[in-house]
Amino acid sequence: MSNVAVVLGERLARYGFGDGHPFGPDRHGVFVREFEARGLDKRVRVLEPRTASEEELRAFHSPAYLEFVRERSESGQGFLDAGDTPAFRGVYEAAACVVGATLSAVEAIMQGECRRAFVPIAGLHHAGRERAAGFCVFNDCGVAIELLKRQGLKRVGYVDIDAHHGDGVFYAFEEDPAVVFADLHEDGRYLYPGTGARQESGRGAAEGTKLNLPLPPGADDEVFAQVWPQVVAHLEKFSPEFIILQCGADSIEGDPITHLRFSPRVHGRAARELTALAERLGHGRVLALGGGGYHRENLARAWTAVVENLL
Repeated sequence: MSNVAVVLGERLARYGFGDGHPFGPDRHGVFVREFEARGLDKRVRVLEPRTASEEELRAFHSPAYLEFVRERSESGQGFLDAGDTPAFRGVYEAAACVVGATLSAVEAIMQGECRRAFVPIAGLHHAGRERAAGFCVFNDCGVAIELLKRQGLKRVGYVDIDAHHGDGVFYAFEEDPAVVFADLHEDGRYLYPGTGARQESGRGAAEGTKLNLPLPPGADDEVFAQVWPQVVAHLEKFSPEFIILQCGADSIEGDPITHLRFSPRVHGRAARELTALAERLGHGRVLALGGGGYHRENLARAWTAVVENLL
């Protein structure tokens, strides 16, 4: 039986926005075609997504926010934020399925059914506890972290190589020393959401547990190679008992809405070295989440590189 699980399914593909929106529902199928073309479906355990319960969503999100999304989901009208994230009929259920897919992967890892897992349509790192933002309705990363802590884990590691800063995760856990956070992203002076300055390193008891590494537009694999060891060293210092990698493919050269110039080798390296770190720490637990990525070929190449390196 494979040590790696991948969560796929038509229900997961429903999370996306139509009418030419960058985050279209076709992203799931683009990944699956490349995944199967490389024969990876024969080398991993494929898991079905499930829908997260309201109780699970409440681990991170406020009841009032869940009710707001439910209302917009029934009408299919308007936006869930200031204009990036349109409502559509069934958006609540589609977003709850993304969270459920991430939780399916967490459960498989924690129950020893696999050591590592990947979910392509996941890593919705901009959503806050009480708001949607940046194409993200529910923050599956945040729900997973909260539920892992409830299971008794003392430290959870979160690494983010999406071009955009993972602000929804960062600010939710800015004062929480149990969350070891490291984020490489395009400098917020040039790109949404405008956060993640180097000096943002956690507050109070969590001071120093957060690492933000803003990169200039045009930063490439060479720049990544210079700064990535800081991420590994940061995690190693705090020895997290579970590692989440948000591996957004919008940091790859040619993305239509960002300006970094990584190649898919960066995503493969991140997965490989975090896997090696998790093994050194004695638990082997790594969960990779697709995140952003709006150039279809880029996301297919980046995410299959992640799966290959998890294997």
